[in-house]
Amino acid sequence: MRKLLNTLYVTTPEAYLSKDGQNIVVSVRQEEVFRIPAINIEAIVTFGYMGASPGLMKLCGESGIALTFLSPNGRFISRVQGAVRGNVLLRKAQYSLADDEEWSLHVAKLMIAAKIQNYRSILRRYCRDYGGCQEVEAAVSMLELNKNRALAASDKNELIGFEGMASNIYFNVLPCLILNQKESFPFNGRSRRPPGDAVNAMLSLAYTLIANDIAAALETVGLDPYVGFLHSLRPGRTSLALDMMEEFRAYLGDRFVLSLINKRQITPKDFMHQGDYGVVLTDNGRKTFLTAWQNRKRETIIHPYLNEKVEIGLLPHVQALMMARYIRKDIDDYPVFLIK
Repeated sequence: MRKLLNTLYVTTPEAYLSKDGQNIVVSVRQEEVFRIPAINIEAIVTFGYMGASPGLMKLCGESGIALTFLSPNGRFISRVQGAVRGNVLLRKAQYSLADDEEWSLHVAKLMIAAKIQNYRSILRRYCRDYGGCQEVEAAVSMLELNKNRALAASDKNELIGFEGMASNIYFNVLPCLILNQKESFPFNGRSRRPPGDAVNAMLSLAYTLIANDIAAALETVGLDPYVGFLHSLRPGRTSLALDMMEEFRAYLGDRFVLSLINKRQITPKDFMHQGDYGVVLTDNGRKTFLTAWQNRKRETIIHPYLNEKVEIGLLPHVQALMMARYIRKDIDDYPVFLIK
């Protein structure tokens, strides 16, 4: 199992990335403010438009460091990668299976069913910890029904329909899980572009970070993150990363955002309205979010399939390995990530 290295989050919009030997250097207005050996870094996520030097990009490519550029508001811009890794036969098998409708539908159903089951687990934990709530308990029952329908779907369009119904059911009761600062964090369902409230702003940022981590993990094991089995192929879209993200949304994204609110780590002062961008995190709010995010990734859990202790930040890597093994036919089925 690979050791979890640090992800370097560069949140200053004026920051410029360069290299000095085998060190990553962050400068603001041509003045060095931070440096770290590349050997200690697994990924870099930078919020801003100043960019990075070609030398730094070369160092990242040679060192296997994923370099991702986001806008100051957390919107994905691009990701830089080095030479393609992994066995070409693995990718060839991936491309062939992506064209196999029956195989693709099977994997897609597993991922969506896992997503819905993890929704149920989040809600059931709330009922267990804080007592029964009729609205939440009803949602749990409806999610179970939609999970079974998803597993029985005859095609992808039908599957997407059940997934959409399940998401609406889940997000309709999500405000019940906001126990503290409820009036300060209203939530009336998902709104993406732009996020209409603080909760949506955090969910969108969390999902962006999850997708980036999964794409990097897929590259690491030799899979093509752009060729998936559920999301349609589109230039620039990491379809397989988006597919695999479905099983992680509730655990890595939703639970994290709820925890920030309920523990009062994030408060209304950490957000602002910014015209067409909707509600966005302030600089200080984003730093608080990312610090907590990185700390969360260092926590450990027992992986439900491997039955081994795994750092949360390595979960995308573990699932990418499982997908590669399934494509190579080393295992009989793809073991989705399910929370208890």
